[in-house]
Amino acid sequence: MKVALVYDRLNKFGGAERLLLALHRLYPSAPIYTLVHEPQTSEWAKGLRIMPTFLNSLPFLRSRHEWLAPVAPLAFETLNLSPFDLVISLTSSDAKSVITKPHQLHLCYCLTPTRYFWSGISHYAGDRKMKWLPTFLKKYFAQLDLITSTRPDYYLAISQEVQKRVKKYYKRESTVVYPSIEDKFYSKKPIPFDKRKHFLIVSRLVPYKRVDLAISAFNLLKLPLVVVGTGSELKKLKQMAGSNISFAEEVSDERLIKYYREAKAVIFPQEEDFGLVPLEAQALGTPVIAYGKGGALETIIDGQTGLFFPEQTAISLISAIEKFTPYFFKQRDLRANAARFRFSTFSAEFKNEVKRLRR
Repeated sequence: MKVALVYDRLNKFGGAERLLLALHRLYPSAPIYTLVHEPQTSEWAKGLRIMPTFLNSLPFLRSRHEWLAPVAPLAFETLNLSPFDLVISLTSSDAKSVITKPHQLHLCYCLTPTRYFWSGISHYAGDRKMKWLPTFLKKYFAQLDLITSTRPDYYLAISQEVQKRVKKYYKRESTVVYPSIEDKFYSKKPIPFDKRKHFLIVSRLVPYKRVDLAISAFNLLKLPLVVVGTGSELKKLKQMAGSNISFAEEVSDERLIKYYREAKAVIFPQEEDFGLVPLEAQALGTPVIAYGKGGALETIIDGQTGLFFPEQTAISLISAIEKFTPYFFKQRDLRANAARFRFSTFSAEFKNEVKRLRR
């Protein structure tokens, strides 16, 4: 069986890229087709067979993919995927736009329906990259997104939360196959809680992640907080932050594991599609304080591996932090919950779905 992977763009690294690597681990001979590829910001992809669209010939666009939104579906349509039996699009936007033939199976592994048209529209309303787009064009592109959503033969969803969105916005049924976390996050024993130094956020710094909410809370609490990650809001968040908050920006996985192990708890303030961060933290024996909506409800056991706060406000988060007692959590419970999402489980479930759908 000849397999092709299709992904929105290769110009950063985060949870979605970890999932792409997991898929490539399942199908190591599969090329990866994508809109644009920026090698300087995606060294993790070195050695992979990457096939970008014609837009990649304009290097200045490789890191400005938001400029390409109007033509991205068209660019994906130009890809020739005819040699492949199975096409897997991993997407939160346009990779599902590829065109396949009747004898091929196009399986969309959906990260979420295009966030800035649907579930995240309120968060992106004030984003400087979206403000310039007239309302009639936003509506047009949303309709185009609905059209391209019909192209996959079947959908898999990364969580029950995303499954609901696929049904609500695309009117398509889907099956949930949970992503996995890498074995390296189980590699070290947890540090005792009395030696933990700080609270931690690991996130892309973009509006819907609501890191601003956590900054506001910790400015009032005066507790040490480390923020790992980069993104469009980095400058704004640094300006907001008090002296008790530090920004590590982009770090290696080795350094990230160290931050997880030394954290009293990971703060997870967003409504997430799924979220690998809470699982990575739990695998290393660190509980999570999370907003009680979205994918977090599927990865955190309230009162056993973390705490939920009910409202997406600084006051609600502060209340949860003040109630938080790390000694209440058993590290064996944290690691056991994360172990439900090992690669071996993901591999078996994903391949079973492919086998079922190819019959």
